Amino acid sequence: MKAGEPLEGSLLYPVYVENRIAVPAGTILRGSVIQLDSDRSRRIRSRLRGDFTPFHIPIVRFDQLVLPDGTLQPIVSDSAKDGVPILRLSPPPGKRKGSFIARQIAQEKQRLRDAADLFTKPGRGDRLVQFVYTQLPYHPERIETGTSWTVELGQPLDLKLKNIPPDDPVVQGKAKQADPIGALSDQETAWQIHAYLEQTISSAKEKPGDTFQALVAEPVFNSDHILAVPQGSLLIGEITQTKRARSFGRQGKLRFRFRQLKLPSGFSQPVEGTLAGVDSNKSENLQIDSEGGIQPKSQNRVIVPLVLTLLAGRAFDNDGSLAGHSAVASNGFGIVGRVVGILASSRNVAAGIGIYGAALSFYDLWLARGHDVVFVKNTRIEVTTTPGRNQLESPEVKQKTSPSR
Repeated sequence: MKAGEPLEGSLLYPVYVENRIAVPAGTILRGSVIQLDSDRSRRIRSRLRGDFTPFHIPIVRFDQLVLPDGTLQPIVSDSAKDGVPILRLSPPPGKRKGSFIARQIAQEKQRLRDAADLFTKPGRGDRLVQFVYTQLPYHPERIETGTSWTVELGQPLDLKLKNIPPDDPVVQGKAKQADPIGALSDQETAWQIHAYLEQTISSAKEKPGDTFQALVAEPVFNSDHILAVPQGSLLIGEITQTKRARSFGRQGKLRFRFRQLKLPSGFSQPVEGTLAGVDSNKSENLQIDSEGGIQPKSQNRVIVPLVLTLLAGRAFDNDGSLAGHSAVASNGFGIVGRVVGILASSRNVAAGIGIYGAALSFYDLWLARGHDVVFVKNTRIEVTTTPGRNQLESPEVKQKTSPSR
C-alpha cells in the first residue's frame, strides 16, 4: 500500500438513470492510491500490543470506467477514504427461543464455527500469513480484497442508454406510471427497496423522533410491471430507539423505521418500512435482530482474559524447560514479548508480560467504552415496505382542499 499504486475494482450495484440501467453491476473501475494519511488511533492501539507498524489510511481516486463493450470512459471523481471490507447484514428468520444459558451456548458454538472457518475456508494460506504478520513488530500494509468505497462523481458522466425491447418491464413501467396512486395503493404489495442514506445516523447523536432520508437507488415494479417506486424517490425514516455506548463495555443500539415515501413527481405516500439488510463495516461486527434493531454482537468476556491469565501462570511451573514455559506465558505483546520473555530467563518477566496481555484483554472487554452503531452517509440499505392506508397526496391537492377546511 503506497501512493501511486494502481487499483482495479468492480461496481457492486448497478447505476440507474430514468429508471433504466445506465452502468451495470460488475463494471470495472480503475484508479490509484493518491495519498496515505496517518491512522493515529490504530497506531496507538497497536503499539500497546507490540506492533510498531506506522499504519495509514489510503486515499483513493478512480478515473476510468471500463464499459461492458470494452469502451474506456474517463471519469472525474472525488477522492475517497472510507474504504472498508463490508458485510451484508440481515435479520434472523425469527426470534431466538430458549433460555439465557441456551442462547449463550448457541453463541459460543457459532464462535467456534467461525474460528474453524479460518482454517477450512479457501484462502487459509493467506490468512495464516496475515496472522503471522500481526505477531511481528513491523509488517507491510495492504488494501484487503473486497474493500469497498463509495465514490461520488465530480463531473456528470455522459453515457448513451441502450434501446430496450418493447416487452421490457422498464418500458412497460414507464408507459403505465401515469397512475401513481393506483400503483402505490396496492395493499397486498410488499416492496423491497434499495436506497442510500442521505446523512450519517448513529446511536451516539440521534434521539427518538429524529428523522432522516434515504435516496431510492433502483426502481421497483409491481407484479403487473407497473412502476411503483421510481429511482430517485425519497424514503423518510424515523429514529425509534437509541442507546449510547458507555464505559464498562456497554454497547450502543439503534432502531429505526420508515414512515413515508416521496416520489420525484411530488406525490407522497405513507408506508410501513422495516430494515431488511444493510452494508456494514465488517470490522464493526454488528448484528440485526428480528425486529430491525442494530447493535454490536455480544462477546464472551470471560474466556479470553481467563485463558491469558492461566497461560501467564505457566511461567512458574517447575516441570519442563524454563524457555518453553516463558514462551507460553509471555502473551500479549506479539513476538517481541515472547523473545523478551525467553531471553530474560526470568519467570517473573515472562509472567509479567503475560499478565500485561491479560490486563489489556480485561480492559478491552470489561472497562473500555463500548461501540456505537454508526451508518455513514451513502450506506446502502434494503427496506421492506408496504403502503399505508392513506392515499397519495401532492402539493397541488393540499392547496385545493385547504380553503374548505
